Amino acid sequence: MAHNKMNVLFLTLVDIRSPEERNIYMDLMRTFAAHGQNVFIVSPLEKKYRKNTKLIRQGNIQLLKVRTGNLFQVGMVEKAISQLQLDRQYWNAVQQYFGKQAFDLILYSTPPITLAGAVKKVKKRTGASTYLLLKDIFPQNAVDIGLMKKWMAELFFRRREKMLYEISDHIGCMSPANKEYLLAHNRLNKKKVELCPNSILPEPYQPEWNRQKGQKRKKFCEKLGIPEETVLFLYGGNLGKPQDIPYIIRCIEAAAHEKWAYFIICGTGTELGVLEKYAASKKPENLKVIPGLPKEKYEKMAAFCDVGMLFLDYRFTIPNFPSRLLSYLEKGIPVLACTDRSTDVGEIAEKNRFGKACLSNEPIAFVRTICEFKEEEVRLEMGNKGRKFLEEHYTVQESYRIIMKHISD
Repeated sequence: MAHNKMNVLFLTLVDIRSPEERNIYMDLMRTFAAHGQNVFIVSPLEKKYRKNTKLIRQGNIQLLKVRTGNLFQVGMVEKAISQLQLDRQYWNAVQQYFGKQAFDLILYSTPPITLAGAVKKVKKRTGASTYLLLKDIFPQNAVDIGLMKKWMAELFFRRREKMLYEISDHIGCMSPANKEYLLAHNRLNKKKVELCPNSILPEPYQPEWNRQKGQKRKKFCEKLGIPEETVLFLYGGNLGKPQDIPYIIRCIEAAAHEKWAYFIICGTGTELGVLEKYAASKKPENLKVIPGLPKEKYEKMAAFCDVGMLFLDYRFTIPNFPSRLLSYLEKGIPVLACTDRSTDVGEIAEKNRFGKACLSNEPIAFVRTICEFKEEEVRLEMGNKGRKFLEEHYTVQESYRIIMKHISD
């Protein structure tokens, strides 16, 4: 597709430990590398790990781990200070380690919006094309759920957000609603905003994954103390303010009389303690809370579950699109999306018949919706449709094609 070998710089807030990691970013970076491009990745190494900046080389991928402040599982003030320092830290690290390097393409994702300065400087130095992978609309998302006052957002962050959009030659949005929102709330050239959804390199599909998995499933249920004959609903991922944990608890309580349904919630985040406290004090018979698992163990567990769940706070006015969706579709299990009115993930699931949606403000609606997954045949059909949809729309090959069409002329 591209005529010459390119040098691609990717700046991210995600803590990438190794070029082999499987996630939406590394799957895409390995795709660039597989097409012969030289890939340079800059990722944070938080000071709590007490290690210095280091460079990891593997084939045509170079991963630069830059020592930064603490960005995750810390208070809001510390997080904000660390994020504001990233711009300078990343620019200095790029200069020090890749200073003689010419770049053809700079890729970067939100969060954060605070890398605008570093992107601008590298662009100026190298003349590279810039492509923003918009995964988050900040600061509005923080305002929506009460983490930040509107005046604070305007004063401290909105200008940086606008600057980030301005320096981007192209902006890839996760969904149609995401794209519409961005254009409605910012003065942007329509031509530079396009769809470039979250994507992965899917593992080979094993449809038997989501059938009653015989002995293996039996052992899995026994080990966790889960009633084997139930339909297992799984939520895996971040457990923070955006997921509205009090609402999830109300849903679990409202579904208590549906003895056939069992809920597994697995993840880490600032609100995990709220769920653990609820489980310990009320001892609900239909809930298992599991603090975050290593990826491999989580994937094994997901394969035994019947339905994947998504939760987003009802107050959001920005259309989020959780990347967690992809791991459910990869396993061939249907999706239950409990979200706000702005987000179109539920709409897409229903339209393409791989899931069901309900608004995340009404536990009774949640109970009504889980009942649509009662029949195994229905789940299998939805799961297979979801896997097919993933293969047609959410693969890294498709993302690579979308990005490269701007570069390869």
